[in-house]
Amino acid sequence: MLSCLFSRCLLGSLLVLALAGCASKGYVALLPDQDGRVGQVLVSNAKGQTLLDSKSQAAELDTAPGKTFVLSDEQLRKDFGAAMAAAPQAPVSYLLYFETGGATLTPESQGLIPQILAEIQRRPGADVSVVGHSDTQGDDNANFQLALSRAQTVAQSISTAQLSADRISVESHGEKNLLIPTADDVPEPRNRRVEILVR
Repeated sequence: MLSCLFSRCLLGSLLVLALAGCASKGYVALLPDQDGRVGQVLVSNAKGQTLLDSKSQAAELDTAPGKTFVLSDEQLRKDFGAAMAAAPQAPVSYLLYFETGGATLTPESQGLIPQILAEIQRRPGADVSVVGHSDTQGDDNANFQLALSRAQTVAQSISTAQLSADRISVESHGEKNLLIPTADDVPEPRNRRVEILVR
């Protein structure tokens, strides 16, 4: 009995698709990630192994390794179009920066809020992570609270009717996980930030 088996694996920054059983021979195809980068995948079977390392390069699963072929865009769409259309969208991240000592966004960062809202609305069932950070100026505990206040302020700014509160996670890293490493008690504007991940 022939059955169709399709599996999709995301390995680091590469997308690997395998199709087996629908035709007489299954194959693995290497596709670029959403940024256009192509990694590598090693295809192995009882007869040996072969390395795929270029866009649309493919290898059959049930033959001796070593022989590869390149798939046309048309063949990729035919074999994998439905699966690629069903794949989740890649997350989008944003960095928002703050004025010194408070939870007031810089004008440039405030200008990103409409773009973030549009991205959230574009994704049905979006999940949003909001992580607040501070620089090292001042007390560690106060910086933790300040970073939390920043994250909460941004979370309130992006809350919409389409995004319930349980779909937004808010946390503080305080002065840990600095974007720009500094000594203690150093003001650094790029460390006064909130990281937003929309997925």
